[in-house]
Amino acid sequence: MSAAQPLDPVADQIRAVLDGRWADVRQRLREDPDFPVAEPALELGLEEHRQRTLEMVTTLGGSELVRAGLPYTVGGSNDVGAAVTGLEMIGYGDLSVFVKAGVQFGLFGGAIAALGTERHHQRYLPGMADLSLPGCFAMTETGHGSDVQSILTTATYDPAEDELVVHSPSPAARKDYIGGAARDARLAAVFAQLVVDGETHGVHCVLVPIRDESGAAMPGVTITDCGSKMGLRGVDNGRLMFDEVRVPRDNLLDKYGAIDDSGRYSSPIESINRRFFTMLGTLVRGRVTVGAGAGAAARSALTLAVRYGMQRTQFHHPDGDHEVVILDYRGHQRELLPRLARSYALALAQNALVEKMAAISSGEIDSEHEQRELESRAAGIKAVTTDHATDTIQACREACGGAGYMSLNRFTDLKADTDVFATFEGDNTVLLQLLAKGMLTNYKTEFTELDTRGAILFGARQVTTSVIEHTIGGSLIQRLISGAPGKDGDDALLDRGGQLALFEDREQHMTETLAMRLRRAGDDDADAFAIFNDAQDHLLDTARAHVDRIALEAFVTAIDATPEGLGRDLLAKVCDLYVLSTVEANRAWYIEHGRLSSSQSKGVIARTNELLGEIRPYAGTLVDAFAIPGAWLTTEMMADLAEF
Repeated sequence: MSAAQPLDPVADQIRAVLDGRWADVRQRLREDPDFPVAEPALELGLEEHRQRTLEMVTTLGGSELVRAGLPYTVGGSNDVGAAVTGLEMIGYGDLSVFVKAGVQFGLFGGAIAALGTERHHQRYLPGMADLSLPGCFAMTETGHGSDVQSILTTATYDPAEDELVVHSPSPAARKDYIGGAARDARLAAVFAQLVVDGETHGVHCVLVPIRDESGAAMPGVTITDCGSKMGLRGVDNGRLMFDEVRVPRDNLLDKYGAIDDSGRYSSPIESINRRFFTMLGTLVRGRVTVGAGAGAAARSALTLAVRYGMQRTQFHHPDGDHEVVILDYRGHQRELLPRLARSYALALAQNALVEKMAAISSGEIDSEHEQRELESRAAGIKAVTTDHATDTIQACREACGGAGYMSLNRFTDLKADTDVFATFEGDNTVLLQLLAKGMLTNYKTEFTELDTRGAILFGARQVTTSVIEHTIGGSLIQRLISGAPGKDGDDALLDRGGQLALFEDREQHMTETLAMRLRRAGDDDADAFAIFNDAQDHLLDTARAHVDRIALEAFVTAIDATPEGLGRDLLAKVCDLYVLSTVEANRAWYIEHGRLSSSQSKGVIARTNELLGEIRPYAGTLVDAFAIPGAWLTTEMMADLAEF
């Protein structure tokens, strides 16, 4: 698909479903001549690459994409959904630009907007938005990566000077891998333990100048360059150390914790733990954006690989009249089409996640429960989508053979640039644990009231209503499940309600049995860490089962909202493939737990193969529906295919 070439009606109908609520944002960027297109095999030195990236991010400054993330009071539209969607689209282009823009406008700007008050907004956000004030987000430390609550950097209030003294007490307190720190940032949003009158009040964010106007490090600030990385060469990651650096008290972003003129600390949230999680919860946008960019990169890879597979021939057909295109081989279909179906499911789950985040950000939803649910879902979708991207890009590279290995064909950069997505904005293993722990909170009251016999019976139940909350398409999903055939029926996997029930049953059982295992950690003589550690594999698989389920619910809800026609019918088949391929990947669990017989398990394989054959003629339509302009798919391979 070139930038100007219209989609066929079926692909266009599906595109409308995938584009979702912010379709206008997507379309504007598709038509934007200044879109930051990737240039494969860009032969630039590190400094030149970083300069190019800065220039491309600077062109975004003051754009609708940036204004969307700003409050009304500083000329923004306060539309966080549009802001995240815009960054997702940049994930189809230059991923260094995606990350650097995400740091500047999402993390740095987002911290000021979410944790600061009006005086911070007026003073800093305009410069953040037009890039006259380049910044960075200094949270991660060498000694405490994912454990933010235990970071060592301190910000100690000095009442005599009415200043905060920011200090790195040891090498473990060094701020590490900080995007923008090595070269461009002048102001850092530094997360530190706030100490007032000898009392520690937990992690807060302080704005600390790290460079002067000439680019020289400020007194007391040590900046080092992380240098070359596996990918994202245009992002200037650096390290920061602070030696009793003094900043005005007003530099404390004090929405959730302030120091008054008398030097007294106060917070609207009394509990340190609750305050910490509330503050971090406001920064969920970064995690959502990373998942969005990873999904876009995976879809770029699938578009390249599917189109290549539709043209590249290998060996003659037995009739001797023609060579076989490689996508007609069942083995090739199995490599690409189930991943294509999963990409659809995760894209629709991402859309639903962004809609919920936008509703909470705008105040349309005002509930602590909904906020916690958003944070858990964002953690899970980010982890699963970034893992999916890593897996899919590799499979697509292999599916293109030698062509996929050439730098000009983008897989080199796609692999290298997205690899870190699994460990930044939250390590995926830690995020899945976070999600699973959130799922277990539903059991706290019930466990308190159970004796031993009751607990055993509780753990033995296979179906309850205490865990599964249909947060996407609630009434529709419940209606389909209620009308589904029994899970033991041979046709359960052919019925949409039966599919939903099967996914729900797996998540339910895994959560209940996990809760029973971890309940022992509360016993007086228990080694709580050992019990938790022994169950960690169970914990992670439970979280993955949850994401599988909510992705299916998002898919089903999107299909239901699609007008009747070939597009809806094709989406339904892709959804079936997502279900069957997911069940196939987890056949061992379903058989071990009596959810599938051996004959039913074999039937899953057979039906998956049938679906692959049914979907194969529409593979081109399905990647066309991603609506990635041809100008963005800057590869030698795509140019060669045009001549086949």
